[in-house]
Amino acid sequence: MSTFLKNWFEAARFATDMQQVVTLRMMRLAAGGPLAKTECQRMVSEKVSAFGEAQGVMMAALITGTGLEAAAVKAYAPYRRTVRANSRRLRG
Repeated sequence: MSTFLKNWFEAARFATDMQQVVTLRMMRLAAGGPLAKTECQRMVSEKVSAFGEAQGVMMAALITGTGLEAAAVKAYAPYRRTVRANSRRLRG
């Protein structure tokens, strides 16, 4: 399979997973209670953590001369990992 198609399928899968996480989170938040509060706190802390990790690996890749495309791939990994984990947890 070509790189273009692999990247396109990965982008589509990521978008689907993100939408699923947003939907499941909104349902949890709408239900209220202690789970909603915990989910809000988790959502914010995960975003900050994933951004910090992505920024660090991207900068490290750029500093070592890895190249922009490889740096973008490395920066994407923390977001993908977080979305997958949330998808599994919220469906669970």
